[in-house]
Amino acid sequence: MKRIALILLCLLVLSCGNEPAVKKNSSTPKRVVEVPTFNSDSAYDFIAKQVAFGPRVPNSKAHQACGAYLINTLNGYCDTVIVQEADLTAFDGNVLESKNIIASFKPERAKRVMLCAHWDTRPFADQAETNKNTPIEGANDGGSGVAVLLEMARQFSMKKPDVGVDIILFDSEDYGQPEESDYPRMQHSYCLGSQYWAQNLHKPNYFAKYGILLDMVGGKEAVFTQELASMTFAERTVKKVWNTAAVLGYGGQFLFQKTNLVVDDHYYINNYANGRVPTIDIIEHDASRKNKFYKHWHTHEDKLEHIDKNTLKAVGQTVMHVVYNE
Repeated sequence: MKRIALILLCLLVLSCGNEPAVKKNSSTPKRVVEVPTFNSDSAYDFIAKQVAFGPRVPNSKAHQACGAYLINTLNGYCDTVIVQEADLTAFDGNVLESKNIIASFKPERAKRVMLCAHWDTRPFADQAETNKNTPIEGANDGGSGVAVLLEMARQFSMKKPDVGVDIILFDSEDYGQPEESDYPRMQHSYCLGSQYWAQNLHKPNYFAKYGILLDMVGGKEAVFTQELASMTFAERTVKKVWNTAAVLGYGGQFLFQKTNLVVDDHYYINNYANGRVPTIDIIEHDASRKNKFYKHWHTHEDKLEHIDKNTLKAVGQTVMHVVYNE
């Protein structure tokens, strides 16, 4: 019995010893992709242009004007632009005239990735000490994610990735019910635009390999952690993005730290779209802070002056590398 075991052990060692030779002979050169440089100055300017309209609260003139600007800008970069309109009822009974903006590169390609952000801003500064019922500027919360995607669209227009890309700007994300509200509590009051899209896909049977949501990606000294819903529905994509960031030298921003659930647009995409777009959230998250998010979150200090081009660069360059290497 011992002799048989010894023979088997020898065979195992020999087979293991031969394995590298097989791999070496069958290996193929890894594809080298030249990725354009993400321009953080351009991304910053895209934030400034949004902020110049004023708070982009649904049903406001600023919201209408900014929406037209975003559609026009994406039409200049992308192959197709679809505007998905919907009247969505908020917690306070207001009907929000909403527009989800879907801009695509290579719409004929079956293999696709989806990149998204929300473009509206919060009508209340409920985390502020004063003037809680007035809207915020939303330079970071709303403006930054859109700006990074606009800069990526500009880069894609000059050098298209091999994969098909859909950029979706969701509306009515930030009209959620404040904690201190006299209205009856409404479940799922945030992310109305993405909830609608996930249940009414802009194309029948739409499918993407994965989705990447950008939210509050322009703050100074921002850090991004591996959020629970992202890890649950799209762990492979989380690892791909975070590993890419580490290789590019952005490990100080993209932390290999697992954190609790964040109810954001990706939450509803993952739960409502029947697994068609497993989506992660790149969102500023610092467990040491009271509100866990960007320190000017839902306050009147969410201004352009608090945007950091280094953070925009870290996020934009990382996501561009991921997309171009598909």
